[in-house]
Amino acid sequence: MDIFSVFTLIGGLAFFLYGMNVMSSGLEKMTGGKLESALKRVTTTPLKSLVFGAGVTIAIQSSSAMTVMLVGFVNSGIMELRQTIGIIMGSNIGTTLTAWILSLAGVKGENILIQMLNPEHFSPIVAMVGILLLMVGKRRKKDIGNILIGFSILMFGMQLMSEAVKPLADMPQFTKILVAFKNPILGVLVGAAFTGIIQSSAASVGILQALSLTGSITFGMAMPIIMGQNIGTCVTALLSSIGVNKNAKRVAMVHIYFNLIGTVICLTVFYTLNLFLQFAFVEDAISPVGIAGVHSIFNLITTILLFPFMKQLENLAKRTIPDSNHKDATFLDERLLATPSFAIAECHEQIIKMATLTKTSVAMARDLHYEYSEEMMQEVKENEEQLDYYEDNLGSYLLKLGSASLSEKDNKEVSRILHVISDFERIGDHALNLAEVAEELHEKKLAFSEPAQDEADKLLDAVMEILDMAIESYCNNDKKEAVKVEPLEEVIDIMCDNLKETHIKRLRKAICTPEQGFIFNDLITNCERIADHCSNVAVCIIRVGEANFEPHKFLHDIKTKNDPVFEGYYVMFYKKYIV
Repeated sequence: MDIFSVFTLIGGLAFFLYGMNVMSSGLEKMTGGKLESALKRVTTTPLKSLVFGAGVTIAIQSSSAMTVMLVGFVNSGIMELRQTIGIIMGSNIGTTLTAWILSLAGVKGENILIQMLNPEHFSPIVAMVGILLLMVGKRRKKDIGNILIGFSILMFGMQLMSEAVKPLADMPQFTKILVAFKNPILGVLVGAAFTGIIQSSAASVGILQALSLTGSITFGMAMPIIMGQNIGTCVTALLSSIGVNKNAKRVAMVHIYFNLIGTVICLTVFYTLNLFLQFAFVEDAISPVGIAGVHSIFNLITTILLFPFMKQLENLAKRTIPDSNHKDATFLDERLLATPSFAIAECHEQIIKMATLTKTSVAMARDLHYEYSEEMMQEVKENEEQLDYYEDNLGSYLLKLGSASLSEKDNKEVSRILHVISDFERIGDHALNLAEVAEELHEKKLAFSEPAQDEADKLLDAVMEILDMAIESYCNNDKKEAVKVEPLEEVIDIMCDNLKETHIKRLRKAICTPEQGFIFNDLITNCERIADHCSNVAVCIIRVGEANFEPHKFLHDIKTKNDPVFEGYYVMFYKKYIV
């Protein structure tokens, strides 16, 4: 083996890691935010968490990425530590699929169908299909093309590594080195160290499978190395836990303890039995399929052994990371940016919280007009500050996401969120203004006349209804609900114009004072502005993501072209609030 073989080995590893990254990115785009939304539903029981963890890791082809996401979720306060343990166990099972795919490199035979199972033969075809999809496909097909190209690059890297290490089979120096690996502790340390350096258990297993093609690696050498590789893959999660809160650090510790305890148990039991039974296969050469098998069996056995002891693993992590290192949860942890669809889905969850807070503020502002309370007034002010915080941080976070490569669905979701953030924040401002109207009436010991109060009550009811519809349409992405908003907004505009005219008449008749008139006008203006922002949210749900989207033209068209749906709802709301 000369220096050029070393260069080929390094180049093969580079292709392997790049291919894995491209394939994982494509797979993650294909899954979109569905996995993140499912996450909150399936972590209710340990078994569901286990299955889900395996499924996500198979989908995104990276147990390290899965664990890093969990660190981010716990750091953000989205998940609790106990919810992540089953997912971590399932993730270790899911990651074994990569080894089985790589094991196809050892498939040999005379039959053409059997030969086509070898990636060396079929990956060029996969690459060509991927390139065609990338060149002529649209959106989703491009994502599929990226997955296929990533897989082909990965397999090409595997092939390069296999070719580079072939000369090792004839080198006596290599044989002498391998003798040292008969010590299981050394095997575990080497497997852990190498995997920790390259931060990819898949690549580490792939190199071991490439070496196994020389016929020099035995079962006895491979098993400790594979177990060490599982420990080494924890390094990524450990690095991601730097600077996070105590519970997020504990996620990384659970991952380490799971693999470490599993390795100690499996090695102890196996070598104890080997002392008495003298397993013959220990000295047999292991194949890539054998490595995949050992990898899967180890993770399955470890999961079966430790699954009943999730609570004990949690307690062990808590003892390792005591409560004295407390730090508040982080709003939208930046670790989630590594998997954009998960980050976007989490932004969606935060904007729903923002919308709910907006609705609460408007409802409290309305209630203040019926019964004033200093505590409720203070809460409205605090909510407005919280909404400002949401707007600033969500906007900044989404700008960072803008540099990532996003799927068509994710692009639309980012666009939706960016469109509505300022609307919800501005509704919060107007809710505070409405509360201040009630505060001014209270402090000056004023009250609207009975007719004015009746009109204000009806207007506030209409505002609450339009806000309910706008928020429901956004939270559920419900276009049918969204189309009701603009007709009611038109009715509210008419109500506001009518109320201004009737109030001027009351002023002329001295039924109301000018001071009451200014306050009443402020109430009307803020209600009208809230309805306008609700209209913006609804239009966003109906038309965002469409080519040449122009909200003003859209609104003009539905109002002037006798749209039957618009007319139907308009008449309904007109009868409800004006007639």
